Amino acid sequence: MNQQEKSMLESALGVFPAGMFLLTAGFDDQRGGMFVQHVQCCGEDPAMLCIAARKGHTIDPLIRDSRAFALGVLGEGDRLIERRFRSHDAPPSETPPRGENDPFDAIATRTLVTGAPIITRCPLWFDCEIARRVDLESEIELFVGVIVGVLHNGQVLKIDRVPESNG
Repeated sequence: MNQQEKSMLESALGVFPAGMFLLTAGFDDQRGGMFVQHVQCCGEDPAMLCIAARKGHTIDPLIRDSRAFALGVLGEGDRLIERRFRSHDAPPSETPPRGENDPFDAIATRTLVTGAPIITRCPLWFDCEIARRVDLESEIELFVGVIVGVLHNGQVLKIDRVPESNG
């Protein structure tokens, strides 16, 4: 693809929303996070998110084993989180255990439903259980998650995953 074609494609793709999000997961004594830019709401009943993430990151086995992830919307200009996770955004060989180069160290975290780490200083978080993982024959994979909890400006919403019966 020549430069003009590449520029046209990038311009066309620019109509889709993109932003800076933090994808996190935890399993046993390990936790990790990575930045993702492409997120889409893909359902309302149940509420679902689809995340496009780079393959081969250390968060992959954490999501696989926990069958869950959390997705945070970063606050404007939150340089601490950007610095902490930017250095962990390259795929190292293994996830550091807590306390050993842990990007969450000394940052207030909590969990909602799934156990995925949530950084309380971010204004919005979605806690999700994996519904599907799609391995594309490219550099990315898709995670589709059912939203089971939301943290929005300090308010917590836990979503009942079992539909209520009408009788």
